[in-house]
Amino acid sequence: MNPINPDLFTFYKQLSENNNREWFDTQKPRFKALETEIKAFADALKTELNRTDEIDQVKVFRIYRDVRFSKNKAPYKTHTGIAFHRKKPQLRGGYYIHIAPGDAFIATGFWDPNKEDLLRIRKEIEADADEFRSVIAQPDLKAHWGALEGEEVKTAPKGFSKEHPAIDLIRKKQYLFIKKFSDQEVFATDFEKQVRAHFKAVRPFLDYMTSVLTTDLNGVSLL
Repeated sequence: MNPINPDLFTFYKQLSENNNREWFDTQKPRFKALETEIKAFADALKTELNRTDEIDQVKVFRIYRDVRFSKNKAPYKTHTGIAFHRKKPQLRGGYYIHIAPGDAFIATGFWDPNKEDLLRIRKEIEADADEFRSVIAQPDLKAHWGALEGEEVKTAPKGFSKEHPAIDLIRKKQYLFIKKFSDQEVFATDFEKQVRAHFKAVRPFLDYMTSVLTTDLNGVSLL
């Protein structure tokens, strides 16, 4: 496979100290070569994921920051972001890889669900939380990812009882799994293999959420 080049982190460390157009312009050929390697890594991973999944798009995010509404006017990102989109609308969820010095991680799940999807998830949990808990408690999934994460409302969402036995799940605004990696793990020759194993282990969760978000509360397909 295509291992991550350690010079990518060296570049980002130098960029964090010289985050300006003048320095970047002198290093642009170097960055473009590193970007080409990252895109090759992403494309190869997409091919491997598609042996058991349906990824219809992979996106390597641009290095340029949108500073129009930000107090931080540094023009460049100091990380690489890669998103893998599952085939919509039949499949829900996706995968993300964040590569940065001292801050490398992969993530999956539902980071910013629209209000309709969030309500549907909460209503499913309200009606029957047992299957949801069973899915996220699967040993292989927990071994790879640990516990479910995500921001929450303080008490209960509007229309839900704060006394519900599954309020710990209902009050979530995000349903995420996150796995961190050390710099050494990112540069290891088996990094891509490790990422694939983690993404495979979380499939039961994504498939369960797909079944929820493509049906109504009576189980009738919305597609």
